[in-house]
Parts: sequence; C-alpha cells; structure tokens
Amino acid sequence: MEGSLQTSIHMCHENGQWMSQLPEKLWDIPLYNLALPGSHDTMTYCLDKNSAVSGNECKLVKFLSKCIPCIVHPVIMKWSTTQVLTVTEQLEAGVRYLDFRIAHKPNDPSVNLYFVHMVYTTVTVQDVLWEVLRWLETHPQEIVILACRNFDGLNTKLHCRLIAWIKEIFQCKLCPRNVVPTLRTMWQHGHQVIVSYEEDVAVEEHCELWPAIPYWWGNKTTTRSLIRFLERMKRMGRPEKFFVAGINLTENLRYILQHPFGSLKKMTLQSLPCLKIWIKQQYPGPQKECINIIAGDFIGNDDFVKDVIELNTKINPSLPCQRKEAGTSSI
Repeated sequence: MEGSLQTSIHMCHENGQWMSQLPEKLWDIPLYNLALPGSHDTMTYCLDKNSAVSGNECKLVKFLSKCIPCIVHPVIMKWSTTQVLTVTEQLEAGVRYLDFRIAHKPNDPSVNLYFVHMVYTTVTVQDVLWEVLRWLETHPQEIVILACRNFDGLNTKLHCRLIAWIKEIFQCKLCPRNVVPTLRTMWQHGHQVIVSYEEDVAVEEHCELWPAIPYWWGNKTTTRSLIRFLERMKRMGRPEKFFVAGINLTENLRYILQHPFGSLKKMTLQSLPCLKIWIKQQYPGPQKECINIIAGDFIGNDDFVKDVIELNTKINPSLPCQRKEAGTSSI
C-alpha cells in the first residue's frame, strides 16, 4: 500500500496548477458550480501523540486516556489520522478545500491556536496560514477555500485574534463574500482565498468571512450506506452556494472493537474502488443533483483528486447540467 501511495503522490504533482489550466469557457462559472477536490480533517497528518485528549471528547475516552495512556493513545492515533500529506503537499496535489478544525488547548495561558481531531496538532494555526500563503504566492492563479470550524475552547478574544491573523496574512488575497467568485473575477482582483467561518456573529462583522459551508457527513462505517446517504442528500437538492459531499467513512466504538488491528487508513483504502465509481458518475453545476466540493481522507491514495478535477470536463456553459442517475444499484 505504501508503494502505491508514493506513486500516487508523485503523479498528482501535475495537479498543482489545475485551475489556471481550465478552459476559458469555465472562467465565468462560480466556483460553487465547479467540482473542487477537498481534504477532510486536513491537519491530522501532524497530530501530537503526546498531546492530551481534546476537552470536547467524551468523559470515558478522557478517563481511559489518563488511566492507560500506553494502550488508549495508540488506538486514538490510528483512528484519528485522516491524512498523511502536509498542507503544501495537499495543495500541490490539487486539493482546493482545506478542513481546519481549530481549537485552544485547555489551561493554556498563551493565545496559540492548534488544530484538533481527538488530540491536538504539533503545529499552530498561525504557522499553517503562513504556509498556505507561501504556496499561493508561487501559484498566483490557484484559489483555496479555508473552512474554519469547530472552535473548541475559543472565546471572543481568541476569535478576534484568529480573524486578525487571517486578515494580516492574506490581506488583499481574501475574497469578500459579496463577490461572485468566478476564476476570471478573482484573477482580475488578485483574490486567492475564500475563508468560511463557522461563527455567525464574526461573519456578520467581517465582510472577508463567508458563512459556514455545509458538509454532507454520512457518519457511516460502510461504503454502501455512505453512498446511499449521499444520493439521498442529492435528491433533496444541493445548497445554493458552496457545499461539501464528504466521502469519508467514520468509525464508531463497535467498529473499532470488531477490528482490533484495523485503522482509519485501512478502512478508507478498502472503500476507494466503489467511491471512485461514484465520483466518476457525478456532475458539477447549479442543478438540484449536481455536486460541488468532494472531500475525502488520505487524498494521496488512488486517483481521487484527478477524478474530481476531471468532472469539470462535463460542464458545457451553453447547456443545462446533464443529469445522470448515480444510484447505488450500479456500484
């Protein structure tokens, strides 16, 4: 498996500037009507194995982590890690939606913010924002969506600090939410960053912040049930603007106990063949059953990013979105 992962990483470097290479007929289509690859729980490649369990986890997990850390912590790491590529590697691979779960550590007197998925990361939010900026400066026609979510332990003061960092770092690269974000418009104004912020009060106060982007999270342990969930959501109709279809499977306690030698990575790799078929059947566009952002785990595996990008070849601006059934019966 590791060999195939390395091959995929090498091959997907060609996706580093895929937006700038889209045909001109797509330059005036809003980004929420294009197909965009995303990563779920983007920052879990750098979880701190020595970190305390998040204060947001259930009391049982925190209790067991304190009592038998040598057993519980390795299990947590196996089922919390969803990515192996760094932020720069993910962007270079073609990912354009980053899922940032932001938190402040309990009892931490500093204003440092980290990312979290059961445990906290080794890197700070500020450092990663600078990393994203450095990449954007060498890719001036690529657009990145930063979904800032969760905000465990953040008070009003820390929200203000985080928003100040975002403004200071990205400055005029931030796209205001009153702009219709087409490639042509964003290129003309030098905008490269759309920040989705899961805090309504902050969004109202800052025109540089966009509302929280809906995430279709199936919370399923099997591929078949996940696809059924996604198809049901499609039938209900897509949101008007940005939204994410999450193709990530989710473990539960029962599944972990039934797979004592398993991991989220093994769980994901087993699901990829069927999910690949589902992805290839999708269509981007504004119509009811069309998709927008598709986010997954371990995005360096298989051809996930390439398959999502290639969905844009189905778009013909002069014709309505072609509708094809992508039901589970064919998968």
